[in-house]
Amino acid sequence: MASFNRVILVGNITRDIELRKTPQGTPVVDIGLAVNEKVKRNDEWVEETTFVDVTLWGRTAEVAGEYLAKGSSVLIEGRLKYDSWDQDGQKRHKLKVIGERMQMLGGRGGGGHRVDSGDQFSEPVAVEHVSPPTNDNIPF
Repeated sequence: MASFNRVILVGNITRDIELRKTPQGTPVVDIGLAVNEKVKRNDEWVEETTFVDVTLWGRTAEVAGEYLAKGSSVLIEGRLKYDSWDQDGQKRHKLKVIGERMQMLGGRGGGGHRVDSGDQFSEPVAVEHVSPPTNDNIPF
């Protein structure tokens, strides 16, 4: 049976980013992402926040470490990964996102930058500037 593992999230960084490298020299960052959603409860709309752990690798991690900070708005595309480990004799589990693409949102001029990491251990790739849509290029 075929499966599909793809996640797209837009949210805000919850803590400052600390870039580190693996023993082989591959850049990596772990970020916290707060994703908000409005839900209706008892005839009132309230905002719920989901906190997601995201790991970025390679050039994407370097760009995140250089340009993002707590509060930055970002779009992350990637895949889910289930981690389990033993800590103090207890089994721990966590579902996180391995970010494969990142789009910085907001900033100067309302534009952003997109970074693709390829696979986890790819060579650096180019950062592409993405202009926000204008009334002239919206298809509807």
